[in-house]
Amino acid sequence: MNIAKRSNTVGLVLLLSGAGCGTGSVGPLPAEPEADSERASAATALRAQGQTKAGDPLPGLLQADLDRFTAGKADFEEEETPEDGLGPVFNETSCARCHSDPASGGGSALLETRFGARTESGTFDPLPQYGGSLIQANGIGPAGKCNFVAETVPAAATLTSLRRSTPLFGLGLVDAVPESTFTYVARIESTFFPDEAGRVAKVHDIARNADAVGRFGWKGQVPTLHQFGGDAYLNEMGITSPEFPNENCPNGDCSLLACNPMPTLNDDGSGVTKVADFMTLLAPSPRAPPTAETLVGRVIFSTVGCSHCHWDTFRTGDSPVQALNHVTFHPYSDFLLHDMGSLGDGLEIGDGKGREFRTAPLWGVSAVTRYLHDGRATTLEDAVLAHDGQGKRARDRFSRLSDLEQKSLFAFVNSL
Repeated sequence: MNIAKRSNTVGLVLLLSGAGCGTGSVGPLPAEPEADSERASAATALRAQGQTKAGDPLPGLLQADLDRFTAGKADFEEEETPEDGLGPVFNETSCARCHSDPASGGGSALLETRFGARTESGTFDPLPQYGGSLIQANGIGPAGKCNFVAETVPAAATLTSLRRSTPLFGLGLVDAVPESTFTYVARIESTFFPDEAGRVAKVHDIARNADAVGRFGWKGQVPTLHQFGGDAYLNEMGITSPEFPNENCPNGDCSLLACNPMPTLNDDGSGVTKVADFMTLLAPSPRAPPTAETLVGRVIFSTVGCSHCHWDTFRTGDSPVQALNHVTFHPYSDFLLHDMGSLGDGLEIGDGKGREFRTAPLWGVSAVTRYLHDGRATTLEDAVLAHDGQGKRARDRFSRLSDLEQKSLFAFVNSL
């Protein structure tokens, strides 16, 4: 059943059926046999200890899909060179350089820099004339009459923000969720939690040349994993492809591209497709088995109001990959944009405004060592206490918890 066609009454049942266990849910009704057995659920398969580990492919893949995963992983880990199209300015030489902890496809402690400015009228300016808004922190060095070096934040920038590399585990499941689901979640939140309700990010899908729901990136600025891969190829490694054919001008100086050692299209699209295959077929991080403490923590998670934004259960739609076809999974995010008040960085990317961020998924958070978009928080407690804006009420409820209650809450979050 398409979730967008369900009635508001059913929506309330869905919400309460999740909230009674400590979280909000978008998935099959509890009365459906598939919901009881979760026989098609990748999340259920991952609960079996030892069945998969971080960096493994989705369980149940056909051999052809496993071959795609393996080929994609090799491309993901391949070190690029200027002869391959690297640069002339870039951040890293491979995808795995930024996504390696605790395995290929994970996150890292690496931080990138974004910048921009506010005009006198209050509008955001990404300063494209200075190469905005992402700094490329490396250059390929001497090439012809030019010397390509690291970019710097221009003096015209009045806003800067760091960006942490996030894990990619399980994102194929998120990619396979129907767009209507996110619209439905936003409607439920606006009905029952209007002060904390998120909104759907509307961005451009290059492949379809149409508006689409943004679901990836700190501001939900990317609609699909394929576009996510092409964007990273260009902006992180300086490799052009059919959807991203134009090189970045170093610090905005496009005249330097006359020295670009590989001015033609760097990738014919096959590399981007391989990387997208790897991300699509990458399993979520395995969950820890429940304990008495995590079960208590799950209830506290709901009572505090964390579940208003960090929804536990989603379900994919139709997919040609059987392991992604109508699968229940548990990301602990609504993938919507929320006004985070003082936690916002002032930058506008895609549809995301200065104070907004997409709700960060909590699955696999136990492998993360720095939290929030800029890595400022070194503990989960620090991350919660930094919440503001639409997260302020949950933060204040958290602050009133006893030490034992907070300990149980964090035990639950670290088990995801």
